[in-house]
Amino acid sequence: MNKFEKVPEGVFNKVEHNKQEFINKFIDDLEGLFPETVKDGIVDFQALLDRFGEYEESNKIEKYNMTWVGKRQAIKEADKDIVGRTLKYVEEDSKNPETTENIYIEGDNLEVLKLLRQSYYGKIKMIYIDPPYNTGNDFVYKDDFTITEEEYAKYSGEVDEHGERLVKNSKDSGRYHSDWLNMMYPRLKVARDLLTDDGVIFISIDDNEVHNMRKICDEIFGQKNFVGNIIWERAFAPVNLKKHFSESHDYICVYAKNKEKTICNGLPRDMEADSRYSNPDNDPRGPWTSGDLSVGPAVEKNIYEIITPSGRKVLPPKGRSWRISKEKFEEEVKENRVWFGEDGNNVPRTKRFLSEVKSSITPMTIWKYTEVGHSQDASKKLKELFDGDYMFDYPKSVPLIKRCIELYSNKDSIILDFFSGSATTAHAVMDLNAEDGGNRKYIMVQLPEPTDEKSEAYKAGYKNICEIGKERIRRAGDKIKEELKEKYNSANEEERKSMKNPEDLDIGFKVFKVEDTNLKLVKDTVKEGISMEEHKAISPKDNKDFNPHFTDIDVVYEMMLKRQDIDLNEEIILLDDIGERTYLVGYTMLICLEEEVTEEMVEKIGSLDVDLSWIIMRDSAFGNNINLKLNTVNKLRTIVKENHRKEQKIYWI
Repeated sequence: MNKFEKVPEGVFNKVEHNKQEFINKFIDDLEGLFPETVKDGIVDFQALLDRFGEYEESNKIEKYNMTWVGKRQAIKEADKDIVGRTLKYVEEDSKNPETTENIYIEGDNLEVLKLLRQSYYGKIKMIYIDPPYNTGNDFVYKDDFTITEEEYAKYSGEVDEHGERLVKNSKDSGRYHSDWLNMMYPRLKVARDLLTDDGVIFISIDDNEVHNMRKICDEIFGQKNFVGNIIWERAFAPVNLKKHFSESHDYICVYAKNKEKTICNGLPRDMEADSRYSNPDNDPRGPWTSGDLSVGPAVEKNIYEIITPSGRKVLPPKGRSWRISKEKFEEEVKENRVWFGEDGNNVPRTKRFLSEVKSSITPMTIWKYTEVGHSQDASKKLKELFDGDYMFDYPKSVPLIKRCIELYSNKDSIILDFFSGSATTAHAVMDLNAEDGGNRKYIMVQLPEPTDEKSEAYKAGYKNICEIGKERIRRAGDKIKEELKEKYNSANEEERKSMKNPEDLDIGFKVFKVEDTNLKLVKDTVKEGISMEEHKAISPKDNKDFNPHFTDIDVVYEMMLKRQDIDLNEEIILLDDIGERTYLVGYTMLICLEEEVTEEMVEKIGSLDVDLSWIIMRDSAFGNNINLKLNTVNKLRTIVKENHRKEQKIYWI
């Protein structure tokens, strides 16, 4: 007899995979709106199409479409859930882990994005990525997560069946563009889920794939959500060896999740812009500049004669009219908002006061290297940061990424970069926070791609790109904080009020790595690399429930990834008055990993003075005693209901 037989439905809720809750909610919402489209809990997609008037025809209708070899599989890959993988916290690589809200993740970014999809769904305000450019020499991620665990362990996510996880996408290949698109499409599709409704993504790209990037982004984000295509002047000197043109620019494609809700902060006004304002007539409203009062094409009713204070009669230029009606013009004159020149004889111009203009400037789509830096300068500054060692090819400049963040983030936003490379984005976030007093957080994601054994980076001890990125953040953070301290200490009391206190600047980060799940999904044999002595050291229940080399904190973080309202920076507290393995996360989630649950523990859990939304316990803590388990659940729910007047869901691992 199955031990769950006759147990009321919903009593024992298993912790579901990352995507399942979203799917269930989608189905419930869809059934509420269009009942005919859901049958026995399954979506009838043809009925859904019929509901919107899209009836299936026997003959396929030709339509504008972007397609390539492997597109169907790329779409499936984006929707496929991640099973059997999680993020493992690496405390020894982290910096200021007790206080930081920044995160650095090592692993394949498609796996990471899927793992983050639940916890960070709709939370990321801005994404910046600088993916591998498809030049024929660059590495392209090869996605195949259908391999066995033994095969995966063989190459730790870094090689394919021939020993290479990252493969060069040669221009001689018949799938040259397709391979690159198959790599990018699912990553962008999952990334869109992470954006806030008013969030944006910036994608650096060059001429090789900018046309395809625009097309797949039109499909994923919607053509109406295209914000702009920025041209970054990355070089300042021509390469004379080039046969036709020396390329001096890259592109940055910008898309919004919902352009209607997205707000551009604009660029801060500079001294040059403000210097155009003066006050020749001592207007009490302060400095102003004049603007053309005429406009074209002409509006007939706004063509009228104006008499200047000197008596001169003026009409708008041919083919143009005045911007405002005659009545409105007379009002403007009374309010001293029209300028006729110092002698009152000039063509009228409208006065625009500095106090009434926007505090920001609308950015243009061409970004000069004099404003946001160039590649050579970025390489030079990174080299200086590493004491003269050359670490990374073609890093982006910090001012470039700072401008992107400045335009579309708030001071407490989360910034994501899932091709983080040398971690320029993390550097830019810390630099901007120090500059404007913000508290932005970053999430960096990077595959630990090995460095070339002949490179300076390898010889300096950096065996993969992640090691370079983490060290860059450590050094840059210390440098930024030291510079801020100098400014702060030299500032007067009034100036300090508008400055970030150096001690409040977050220059730390928590490190996570993609690893196998801590939970035993099926019965395992002794794993390779785990000795029998190590297995014996693990208790029988732990050996049954968890994979070798797990820690309680690993399990806690894995459970956090399955919650939509819990992110990886939430505080984790060991409740040692309840037991040795009971944890409170973010004052809303309790994870009890005790091997046995006593009546006293249940009383204490239920009486906690926090608003728990999830309680997670171990099946094995109750053995095969269904009555004990059922009584514990009922008692816990009763206590919570009495103390907090709410129903309590309890989950099991």
